Amino acid sequence: MPFVKEKFTIEEETIAFLYVMHTLNYTQGQAQRHIAKGRLIINGESMRHTGAKVQGEVEMVFFRPKGTGALPTFQNNDFMVFEKPSGVLVHPNTMSTPYSMLDEVRSIAGDNANGTHRIDMETSGLFLASKHKKAEHILKSSFEKRTIKKSYLAWVDGKLTKPFTSKECIKVNKEGYDTTKHKVFISDEGKASHTDFVPLQYDETLDASLVACYPKTGRLHQIRIHLFHVKHPILGDPIYGASYGASDAYLDMLQSNQERLVAHGAPRLMLHAQSLEFTYKNKFYLESKVDFIGMKQLIYPKNLRVFNKN
Repeated sequence: MPFVKEKFTIEEETIAFLYVMHTLNYTQGQAQRHIAKGRLIINGESMRHTGAKVQGEVEMVFFRPKGTGALPTFQNNDFMVFEKPSGVLVHPNTMSTPYSMLDEVRSIAGDNANGTHRIDMETSGLFLASKHKKAEHILKSSFEKRTIKKSYLAWVDGKLTKPFTSKECIKVNKEGYDTTKHKVFISDEGKASHTDFVPLQYDETLDASLVACYPKTGRLHQIRIHLFHVKHPILGDPIYGASYGASDAYLDMLQSNQERLVAHGAPRLMLHAQSLEFTYKNKFYLESKVDFIGMKQLIYPKNLRVFNKN
């Protein structure tokens, strides 16, 4: 379990954030955020006053990485790149998350290392992580400024033959999930979004197309909603392209493996982060070595799968 709770004894009265800094080797900012999140516990209750003086027995909850030994496919003194498997979170979403890519990142480079961008849990492919705070700031800023170019590969339902562009605006769903489980939807009230798509091949037996995806903006679920909007949902997508009932069963973890194949067309989201191109002191072009094209063997036969493309 990456988040652990341990007991400590403070012999001499000291300021709380200073104790956390020295004990966990944190910066002042990290120590203050640690306390503000309630992770310093005295007599069973969280103590959130960073400047308070503490002494005696305390407990602290903190992240202790537990890597599996997975190695980056590329690294230097500033950053590293991993092949993230489908089904793995980039960061823990709760303190009970058993494993995430952050375990590997910090097992290799320490507490100041961090992921620099978002990838959906079920998306596989290249994941870029910084080794220190300066690199984190530069790389995150580069993603925000859209100077890092990304490409994805996706297996989608149906036949696509010509390149096309989607500039449909995307709005976050803040009105509940009573009629749909979609986290975002197409709306003129949404934020400007842009994805270019290039079909690469079509498998007639599977009625599935391999598509290269080039997002020019970085909206939540951008590629997924843009492909769903043109009625070619990504195979294996448990949210976009599935019925309300199937999505609900998936989210509640009540869906069997067979039900997932029928309702979504594959046992995982068939979306893969294929390449990254950016400048950090030097120019880098990094491409995934995973045979995602060969993963079409995971796709369920077309006559047995059911989709909701409306």
